[in-house]
Amino acid sequence: MTEASSLSVVIVGGLHADARTATVAQLLAEVPGSVVLHHDLGTAAAGTVVRTIRDAHGIVTTGEAPLVNDCACCALREDLVPELERIRDAGGTRLAVIELWDSVEPKAMAEVVEAGGLTVTGVITAVDPALVLPYLGNGDDLAEGGLAAAATDQRTVADTFARQLEYAPVLAVVDSDEADDEDRELLAQLHPTARQVLIGHGDLAGAALAGFDVESAAAAQHPACALLPAEADAHGVSTLVWHRRRPFHPERLYAALEDLTCAAARSRGRFWLADKPDTLFHWDAAGGALCVEGAGPWLASLPDAAWEMVPPVRRAAAALDWEPEHGDRCQHLVFTSPGLDRDGLERLLESCLLTDAEYAAGRDAWQRLPHAFDTLLEV
Repeated sequence: MTEASSLSVVIVGGLHADARTATVAQLLAEVPGSVVLHHDLGTAAAGTVVRTIRDAHGIVTTGEAPLVNDCACCALREDLVPELERIRDAGGTRLAVIELWDSVEPKAMAEVVEAGGLTVTGVITAVDPALVLPYLGNGDDLAEGGLAAAATDQRTVADTFARQLEYAPVLAVVDSDEADDEDRELLAQLHPTARQVLIGHGDLAGAALAGFDVESAAAAQHPACALLPAEADAHGVSTLVWHRRRPFHPERLYAALEDLTCAAARSRGRFWLADKPDTLFHWDAAGGALCVEGAGPWLASLPDAAWEMVPPVRRAAAALDWEPEHGDRCQHLVFTSPGLDRDGLERLLESCLLTDAEYAAGRDAWQRLPHAFDTLLEV
């Protein structure tokens, strides 16, 4: 392999800008022959995205990428791979660090880079533990803070931060005097499988070059086979994993949505409704806001011949949840928060399931239950 073809790419993202800046600075210092590529989406109001490439000594080049369909993030997508190819082909660069603009999510960019034929060797989200709870609790639209990546961007601070945090296998963590044990425990419970590297004290270069599998990372976020947090309770922070087989009564669950959404700083998972037994539903809540959407069929609802079309990781996840009566249909919801009322939350969730009598009435009767989620799902 020639030097020109051996460029490694690491993506560094996160809404915590100071932590991100410190992470990038450490990578430049630790990896000789590295450069940082950054697209400033904050300049979109002027009709362009400003691109900057710098090394450990300062700015190397600057340029502009025009908006694509009035979308700054689209301009980033169009410009990213050609710039990385130019860096690679010029030779002399071992590592290209993509420093994402505040609200850009690493998943989409990692997939763009891989699709362009380049190698992502690491994805890192930079985090200040003292800011985790405030950001998870921030239900403001990104647009209100000037952080929207496009005119149509309807994301909130909370849900964007949650996805940035949970996608990355490595968290670069600020050694913050403002953070306490509760803050650090919340971070650990939200993403228990992440490798945490302390900025200024840990091996960020090793994390950047360790290797990254885009396909596996996407599967770990998919509602059907997401790698969800496990039960935990420490330093005032709890994670409740609620797993049941019986379907939800659609009307009672709908009536409880607000209380369930506000019960925890973060909750996510998959569930099924008695009146829609073939659809796997995705639960995704942060910042007091809930997103519920269909995420395709339960495998138990598919004919055997269709299973060959399903990715192996999806089949493996279904096998782990399989039982004779309902197949892979289940409730698997996870709630993480300081001060979590575990008993109250469990009682509320249990009250939303079908009663014994409703369950015994059978599936034909379930289909006649009120279709309470149709409006929410825009059916």
